[in-house]
Amino acid sequence: MDLARLLAPRSVAIVGASDKPGALGRSVLDNLVRHDFAGDIHLINPKRETIAGRPCLPSIEALPAGVDAAVLAIPGPAVLDAVRALAERGVGAAVIFSAGFAEGGEEGLAAQAEVARIARAHDMVVEGPNCLGMTNYLAGVPLTFVETPKLDLAGKPCVGIVSQSGAMAVVLGTTLMAKDLGISITVSTGNEAASGVEDYVDHLIDEPNTRVIGMIVEQFRQPARFLDLAARATAAGKRIVLLHPGTSSAARESAATHTGAMAGDWQLMKTKVTRAGVILVESLEELGDVLDIVARAKPVGAGGVAVLTESGAFKALTLDLAERIGLALPPVEGETEAAMRAAIPDFIGVSNPMDLTAQALVDPDLYRRTLTPLLADRAYAAVVLGIIQTDPSTAARKFPPITDAVKTLSPDKPVIFAGLDDGAPVPPEHIAGLRAAGVPYFPSADRAFRALTRLIDAAGRDAATAGFAPVAVEVPAGVVPEYRAKALLAPLGVPFPQGGFATDVEAAKAIAAQVGYPVVLKAQSAALSHKSDAGGVLLNIADAAALDAAWARLFANVAAYDAAIALDGALVEAMGARGTELIVGARNDPAWGPAILIGFGGVTAELFHDVRLLPHDLTRDGVIAELRRLKSAALLDGFRGAPPLDTGAVADIVLAVGRLLAGTPNIREIDLNPVVAYPDGEGAVALDALILAD
Repeated sequence: MDLARLLAPRSVAIVGASDKPGALGRSVLDNLVRHDFAGDIHLINPKRETIAGRPCLPSIEALPAGVDAAVLAIPGPAVLDAVRALAERGVGAAVIFSAGFAEGGEEGLAAQAEVARIARAHDMVVEGPNCLGMTNYLAGVPLTFVETPKLDLAGKPCVGIVSQSGAMAVVLGTTLMAKDLGISITVSTGNEAASGVEDYVDHLIDEPNTRVIGMIVEQFRQPARFLDLAARATAAGKRIVLLHPGTSSAARESAATHTGAMAGDWQLMKTKVTRAGVILVESLEELGDVLDIVARAKPVGAGGVAVLTESGAFKALTLDLAERIGLALPPVEGETEAAMRAAIPDFIGVSNPMDLTAQALVDPDLYRRTLTPLLADRAYAAVVLGIIQTDPSTAARKFPPITDAVKTLSPDKPVIFAGLDDGAPVPPEHIAGLRAAGVPYFPSADRAFRALTRLIDAAGRDAATAGFAPVAVEVPAGVVPEYRAKALLAPLGVPFPQGGFATDVEAAKAIAAQVGYPVVLKAQSAALSHKSDAGGVLLNIADAAALDAAWARLFANVAAYDAAIALDGALVEAMGARGTELIVGARNDPAWGPAILIGFGGVTAELFHDVRLLPHDLTRDGVIAELRRLKSAALLDGFRGAPPLDTGAVADIVLAVGRLLAGTPNIREIDLNPVVAYPDGEGAVALDALILAD
């Protein structure tokens, strides 16, 4: 999609122009004048001959052919006819402010679909409906009714904003301006009838003035395309920072199997976008803070954070917070410790965080001397200065030597200034000096640490892929019962207990004789996903006589549970040794593609929810690393004297499922629960298996 006629038009029409202050059409005109828009402006209002000294046209039909962009500041019911008329005049783009389309019921949905059809037929870019418009600050084009200041972008790092919510786009823009950051282009996409967030991200990746892209998205309409764009942005060194609502329990979830119920839509989105290099945040404040660091400072790598402060109590608070949010504070060791010891008075202890006390007030070069070894240490991805500002006089003694130190040292990693006393009257020229030196200024250390945690986590992600060949198999639509699911999975290397499927008791006894008693008997039907609820699993069957009785009891249990369920037969399997129960699940989402779920399983899987969702193509080492991030991961390493578990064997099961998921897209979900892990070297076995396919 060529967005040039929308984002950098040479001519603009305002349909619904008005001379009334505050009216949408008048606000768009005022914005264009304020930004010194040099192109032609065509005002359309059948009731006015002039507005603000400019001539008015009576209708869209009176426009010259080929106007680049039109803004529709008119009521919703008039929009469809206006779009048709714009298309007939060869207008290249339209911005639709009006609401009442897809969000307004069947009639509105139909009208929006017609807008999309017209746009496709005439190669017209449509922004909206139900949007606040866009502003290209680089080109001086504000096609929005929100009062938009003209920005001086000289020397400022620029952020591109793409948001489905117009209000949130404005809020984020205000936040970035308050941080003295530039904005290249800000777009609110609204209902996305004929252009979406993906189109604008595609443009901003190639826009040379845009250093980072900030996004607020409630629903990706083209997830696969966005993932490709995110990977392209990452490869180009341009970060995407995303705020995406949907973590609450009220968010949509699929619940066909354990895997579906435990891998909600937001978690799946998170797994896929972070794999593609996106930095995901959880609040507007985090979004602005992360954008500030990415746009202004040196790139944040993997590692920990060094903290210099002026308060022993703040040092303790920082240790507490770092543990809560998972921020590493590596100790000061080796050559760095020796250099720090030489740089500071004897009464200051070397540690991380380090309390410089008030010594810098009488020895301002202390900031430079302590920054020098910390910035040179590869263990630290960033250095945070937690500084007490107090008043203008104190600020004047601290800010200049800190700013000068950063300029002199020219570090290749971020230095972050975090004021400990939010609201202290710091003269703005001091903050401006820090920012000009590439040092983000935070009024709160808490926010600085949280933003850095997001960036360090992103830098430390495992980007390696397994490089396996996908496996395609024929899977029938619907619920694939356990005995058939195991027959599909076993040839791929998923281990199951010895046994077989029987349709009568004599066949069952033959299988039991072959594998050896004791055995387990399991009812088999596509209509019986949770067999234990129906008494469909009988354990520790000791001999042939017990198997005779168990066979009759199994069928009676299921009939009592639901007489409508007709069993295909039963699985007869050898009873295995006890071990630690895990779950391995998989989900092939039609929009986002495949992902794998791992966690501690069994009947309590959904109760404790100790699971992680991960990409389907992680390496074996990557899967093992994810297993060790589970809350109960200590159980894997031999808890209270138990032997360590064979995590490699569990990882091999995950890899096998990943190969199948990648090669067989009609599989919707796979559920292996439980997977029993045995001591290291003794393997793992999936006791149950269920597949759901389209």
